[in-house]
Amino acid sequence: MSNIASYYHLNPAKLRRHYKKHSSSFNQWEQKDHANDYMLFPKNVGPNLSIDEVSLSQGELYTFVTNKEGKGKKGTLVASIKGTLSKDIINVLSKLPLELRETVKEGTLDMAKNMESSIKSCFPKADLVTDRFHVVKLVLDALQHVRIKLRWKEIDKENEAIERCKKKNEKYVAEIFENGDSKKQLLARGRYLLFKKEANWTYNQKERARILFKEYPQLEQAYKHVMKLRNIYEDTNVCSARQRFEHWIKESKEHEIKEFVSSISKCNKKFKMNGN
Repeated sequence: MSNIASYYHLNPAKLRRHYKKHSSSFNQWEQKDHANDYMLFPKNVGPNLSIDEVSLSQGELYTFVTNKEGKGKKGTLVASIKGTLSKDIINVLSKLPLELRETVKEGTLDMAKNMESSIKSCFPKADLVTDRFHVVKLVLDALQHVRIKLRWKEIDKENEAIERCKKKNEKYVAEIFENGDSKKQLLARGRYLLFKKEANWTYNQKERARILFKEYPQLEQAYKHVMKLRNIYEDTNVCSARQRFEHWIKESKEHEIKEFVSSISKCNKKFKMNGN
């Protein structure tokens, strides 16, 4: 708008006001009165919907319901609802005709209970699908938690060693590995490589990973376990993927890593897996 105003030597603010109040037909828009609280577009409802929270201006949270077939383009947005309370979401989505809501066959969501209850209440015939992104993020968070716990242990050990050296009037010298990292630095800098697949590591990350996993086998075990889950989502055979996922959950319990046990308690729901 500013570029257009500049081209025609007009006041940008005045042109913007004119467009809003006259040219855009904004004053005649049927959703104008409630647009700050919600917007609803029934014509965009399709058999496969997604629901998630989005942070807009000044960190305000909105719930967006979208049609997957729209692929982010025109016709994608089904509803925009201020806030994330299930009662508010249900109140808005219930304004859609029941016969239209019953055409929805699948709802993709995160693991939040408010989203789950909203989909179940408003789209009674829809299967619930836990989005791949949220599942992988959960186990990646568990992996990073293992790393952070190990790092704090090393920090405590170093502090104790420094105190012992002070009492003996000696200078503390930290152990340095061949790549130049101390144990504390190794665990801090290893954060980034744990997010990536081994094939995508840089030369320096490969070297750091070799030392990291040699020093902390538990972290290597946790990393490989996370990569197994990520690889499952690349399996295009639904039956095979389901069997591998069930085996992964069983392995998680056998590893006895508390962080993964907590993760699978959320993952192991009666949701279908979604590869999108």
